[in-house]
Amino acid sequence: MKRRARQQQIAALTGITVVVGAIIVGLVHLAIATQIEYQQGRNKYLTEQVAILDKQIAEIQKLKEQIQSLLARKQVVETLQGNRAEVVHLIDQLVRLLPDGVYLKTIKQTGQAVALTGYAQSNARVSTLMRNLESSPWLEAATLVEIRAATVMGNQLSEFGLNLKLTRKAAEVPGKTAAAPAAAKPASGALAPASAPALTAPAPATAADKPKS
Repeated sequence: MKRRARQQQIAALTGITVVVGAIIVGLVHLAIATQIEYQQGRNKYLTEQVAILDKQIAEIQKLKEQIQSLLARKQVVETLQGNRAEVVHLIDQLVRLLPDGVYLKTIKQTGQAVALTGYAQSNARVSTLMRNLESSPWLEAATLVEIRAATVMGNQLSEFGLNLKLTRKAAEVPGKTAAAPAAAKPASGALAPASAPALTAPAPATAADKPKS
């Protein structure tokens, strides 16, 4: 009977151990499942937040592109406004600095570069024009491209081509304006002999010789 009682105790302890072990395994499994579910919830939240941030980044990039486009348009408008003022200064300076006996046939502007062609009563008049252009605060680097004899309506004239550049020096010096040059006088260092023919007035311009811009 003692043996039987001992066997019953052993069986009871074994049953209790199995039940306790099952309960422990169940609790551990539940805890692990809870942790997994919590982590999955966090992962889902992070994924949603990353998607929101990606959308915001795309919107920010789009805004940056729009800002760059607006800045580029603003730069174009400012450039056009600046060029418009430069054209006004160019025409004004040419009117002021053109000596007697010289008239222009074409004026072509490409960026800051300006090309002039025209006729003069003598090569000395062309030299005077170049000196006047160099004295202007809005013009610089006057360079003679070519000069040759030409006959316009029976009059012997000098046909010339000049290159020069526009500058913004005058805009940087407050109150500085270009003054009209004194009466043009042939220089001693003229480009042609003093015996070059002189006209009392510029020859009338034909349809092909009218000044144009």
